[in-house]
Amino acid sequence: MTPSKSDIETIVKSAEKGPSTLRRVLWAMALIMGASALWLWWSSGSGQNLPVYTTQAIVRSDVIVQVTATGTVEPTDKVEISSELSGTVRSVEANFNDLVTTGQILARLDTDKLEANVELARASLTASQARMAEATATLNETRDNYERAVMLEKKQVTTLEGLLRAKAAYDRAQAALKSAEADIRVSEANLKINEANLAKACICSSIDGVVLERNVEVGQIVASSLQAPVLFTLAADLKNMELRVDIDEADIGKVQVGNRAVFTVEAYQGRTFPAVISELRFAPKTVDGVVTYEAILSIDNAELLLRPGMTATADIRVAEIKDTLAVPNAALRFAPPVETEDSNRTGLLGMLFKNAPSRPPSTAAQVSEDGRRNIWVLRDGQAVAVDILPGETDGAMTEIRDGDVAEGDQVITDLLQE
Repeated sequence: MTPSKSDIETIVKSAEKGPSTLRRVLWAMALIMGASALWLWWSSGSGQNLPVYTTQAIVRSDVIVQVTATGTVEPTDKVEISSELSGTVRSVEANFNDLVTTGQILARLDTDKLEANVELARASLTASQARMAEATATLNETRDNYERAVMLEKKQVTTLEGLLRAKAAYDRAQAALKSAEADIRVSEANLKINEANLAKACICSSIDGVVLERNVEVGQIVASSLQAPVLFTLAADLKNMELRVDIDEADIGKVQVGNRAVFTVEAYQGRTFPAVISELRFAPKTVDGVVTYEAILSIDNAELLLRPGMTATADIRVAEIKDTLAVPNAALRFAPPVETEDSNRTGLLGMLFKNAPSRPPSTAAQVSEDGRRNIWVLRDGQAVAVDILPGETDGAMTEIRDGDVAEGDQVITDLLQE
């Protein structure tokens, strides 16, 4: 307490008795005034150290759960056109970005040797047909001789030896005819092979689409002995494309075929494109220990804005809860500090200010086995624990499936001062 006016007069009168007494009185008065000032300062500070909370209201809103994945835009059908034959490129009749149809000529190989092989096969077929005609005539002749020999042998005009010779000649003629027929089939097959090779000298499109890549020039020698070279890369109709994204193994259980998504590309800042998951592949991809699964999303590219190879970031909508009570995620992480006794305050100050406040440590929010947990609601200026069952979350707000809360309740998200 602060010394009164009468106390000060008494101290002054006592100080007149001597120097030593004066010093003792002054020291005593200084200690009393210092203790009083310290008490006033501490008391005013302790009155201000009341809990100050940051709160946010429970609201009704839509909670939309999304999974984010990255990938590339690709054509739905991409074909690499190669050459089965080796040879020199005579002409190239398609270029980058050209629209082509099925059967359209893209390039031609030199066909001089191939045409000569076709003529050779045709000549061989003609010779085989001539040998067959000769074998047929011989067969007819030997058959007549054999039949005549049989008739003469019955009349005992000829010998048995003559009959046997006629029979052997007839059998040889039958075999020669079969051999000639086989030669014709071989010649016909050779002709078909050479005609097919001649047709393959024309590099043609196998689909309706657009030329993405051209890897051939006039005069280039194509060697297909070890591996067929890729001459053209074609993409099917670019108005219907697909987005291939890699989904993390932690999220793959949430994603299903038919989920809708939106994605963005660097080329069109601020614009989103719609997509739908059409396929989820089971084969895993492991890169640097991270396991992902590929999802195929169908894209409508009617405006032809998207191009093959573009990098895209997709947000896949996996759940949507309409008009539900939602609480900020920060409220789920908040827990009030645990009240503990400060054992470090001892001595004179500890006895004088044993009721002075201190800031105790905080604890983490507890979650029960069934998923229920407490949130702290500010009611009548006091923090009250309320048990709730949280549901889906969009990263900022969490659905409340059950609990004694209502729209507008102020939940505590942080503690500013205590």
